[in-house]
Amino acid sequence: MTEDDFERIKEVVLEMKDTTELMIDLAYSSLIYNNQEIAEEVSHLNEVVSSLSLELRRMAVGRLSRKNTDLALILAELSYSLQRVADAAMEIADVVLRGLPLHPILRRSIQEGEVGIYRAKVSPKSKLAGKTLGEVELASETGIWVFAIRRGKKWIYGPDENTRIKEGDILFVRAPDESRKLFLKLCSGKKKL
Repeated sequence: MTEDDFERIKEVVLEMKDTTELMIDLAYSSLIYNNQEIAEEVSHLNEVVSSLSLELRRMAVGRLSRKNTDLALILAELSYSLQRVADAAMEIADVVLRGLPLHPILRRSIQEGEVGIYRAKVSPKSKLAGKTLGEVELASETGIWVFAIRRGKKWIYGPDENTRIKEGDILFVRAPDESRKLFLKLCSGKKKL
């Protein structure tokens, strides 16, 4: 096993961990707000995790099993466990995807939180486009915290103040419910910073 192999294993495990954490957040949000688009994101991410899980198991069996059985077994078990987390998130989102009603008591108990998860695409008109998160100071000025960005097929997890927002990015944020409209207006370009 080469250093590159170990580096790739590390990358795959971290991406699976980050993706499954995002899936859980998005799955609950899709349920709370009965949001089909967010539920579809969970479904898409489930496919990503499945692909990464297969890659990790192949590396464990193909490259490790003869030389380091214990590490191969650990990676295979880790892959299986992370896939189960992704599947659980998918089951939550599936309630929305299948159009099943959520019991009112359950919906109210889930909605008790004061912070929601929202998504919006950055319009060419938006003043956010081209700026870093540090420049726009969303978290400190509005309480809107960007926790993930989808840029085409690529995901940026835990973006920091140096992460540049681009036109067409889909921002995933945690924000107080009263900041939702502001966030959508900022992304659409209907409101300036």
